[in-house]
Amino acid sequence: MMKINKIKDMSSPELEKELSELKNELFKLRFSLATNGLDNPLKIKEVKKDIARINTVLRQRELAENK
Repeated sequence: MMKINKIKDMSSPELEKELSELKNELFKLRFSLATNGLDNPLKIKEVKKDIARINTVLRQRELAENK
């Protein structure tokens, strides 16, 4: 799980890269859950929260640039 402070310290291109990696990981986790089950289903919840955190920070930066 990523901390919000770590996310805020990253640059926007780094966040975009991390976001695509997390979405890919989420896809793999869902696929694994559907096929043979996961040893830790809570991992999906953690990845979804990390994706939401990154999207929030990116949106905040976007709004700050427009002001």
